[in-house]
Amino acid sequence: MPLGRTRSVALVGTRAHPIEVEAHLAPSLPAFAIVGLPDAALSEARDRVRAAVASSGLTWPNRRVTVNLTPASLPKSGSGFDLAIAVAVLAGAGLVDADRPGPVVHLGELGLDGRLRPLRGVLPAVAAAVAAGIPRVVVPSANAAEAALVPGAQVAAADSLAQVAAWYGGEVEVPAVEPVGAEPVEVHRSAGLDLADVLGQVEARRGLEVAAAGGHHLLLVGPPGAGKTMLAARLPGLLPDLDAAQSLEVTAVHSVAGTFDPSGGLMRRPPFEDPHHTATPAAIIGGGSGVPRPGAASRAHRGVLLLDEAPEFASSVLQTLRQPLEHGELVLHRAAGAARYPARFQLVLAANPCPCGRWFGKGADCTCRAEQRRRYFGRISGPLLDRVDIQLDVPPATSDGRSGESTAVVAERVLGARRAAAARLAGTGWCTNAEVPGSWLRQRLGRRGRAAAELDQALDRGWLSLRGADRVLRLAWTLADLAGRVAPGDDEIGEAMALRTRRGAA
Repeated sequence: MPLGRTRSVALVGTRAHPIEVEAHLAPSLPAFAIVGLPDAALSEARDRVRAAVASSGLTWPNRRVTVNLTPASLPKSGSGFDLAIAVAVLAGAGLVDADRPGPVVHLGELGLDGRLRPLRGVLPAVAAAVAAGIPRVVVPSANAAEAALVPGAQVAAADSLAQVAAWYGGEVEVPAVEPVGAEPVEVHRSAGLDLADVLGQVEARRGLEVAAAGGHHLLLVGPPGAGKTMLAARLPGLLPDLDAAQSLEVTAVHSVAGTFDPSGGLMRRPPFEDPHHTATPAAIIGGGSGVPRPGAASRAHRGVLLLDEAPEFASSVLQTLRQPLEHGELVLHRAAGAARYPARFQLVLAANPCPCGRWFGKGADCTCRAEQRRRYFGRISGPLLDRVDIQLDVPPATSDGRSGESTAVVAERVLGARRAAAARLAGTGWCTNAEVPGSWLRQRLGRRGRAAAELDQALDRGWLSLRGADRVLRLAWTLADLAGRVAPGDDEIGEAMALRTRRGAA
């Protein structure tokens, strides 16, 4: 029976699903159909595959060709199925060995000249294939380094369809073609920035250290030039390296987004994203037609998302962050289906206190009216601010400010606090204090003290919401971890309340 089979992988978000590609050749009027819920880009594979086969010196079968992508109920998108479709058709036509391509995963887009072009998302696709017991994978040469990062993968790199057909016994001359290179990747790095460069700002530096130690969100409010952006950009340097599971998770997101450079191996450092305030909701949380691609919030997974000049962002952008701040993931629904992307990041909001930026302390130089200040800062909604653990005023820089500790020194304390939290949270599924529910923290605390009574009083008077009180407890546990204590006391709860509440008059 003229039937060819091989394997491929479909990506939905960062989740990959192994796909069986079947090509049936019937003795009927020539035609070419692809079934199995393909999108527009995949449907266009008919023209790309036919042209690539002809350009490779192979004869296109004069039959009715039907390609089925199984499971047929799963939506499939993109051009990454081109190579698998071409190999299945050639196997069904008897132009290559029909049995050898069956247990091999083929990934790659075909050019009209038969060359293989690189894809996004190769890392999670290969990882899914290996997990499904299909370790043999054929990818374009430009994706070989990325595919080889998956343990257990048997990767074969190809430059053209003719080369792949020759591997399977096809009688074809393999031309010497120049491989299609990967597009240059612009990777945003914050490496090399030292906390010692920030002069003065003792309280803000302390808040930054606490945020790094517990994975807490941070708000910095101060006039222009106070050092808010400098502090925020140095937060990733205080965070510890990603562990093996986190590294693979973060790398998979950046592979799908097309922002991963495989030359350096898996991503070991927390990512840093700082989108411009003109960014749209789709740019922040992800979007696009068909299956949406990850945005800045997902690319910042296990790292830092900085919104500089936060009140200048559209309210629709700021409100979209409430879901990932609570759940650590984004679920994007489109007509072609839903995609889930991880988004457990540390949010840093930097803001001026008013439109002119000079309202601080006495506000003598500020030209803004009181209602203008309230309206400006009110662009950051209360529900969003309630999810930000640390809220600090950053006063104007002074000439007598001294250089503080370096990033390396502070990062060592942060690592010690993270290890203490990890030992306490072992077996719970939580990694940092910022992820722990308040009920668990209250039960663990066990005893009550003067500061705890003040916390209850602030809750009863409406100064803190119940969510805010829980976040104060999370901060208190982080402060205890930094101090080397087994549990927070009155001093830690008192400092946590101070870090939670701004003293500024904006």
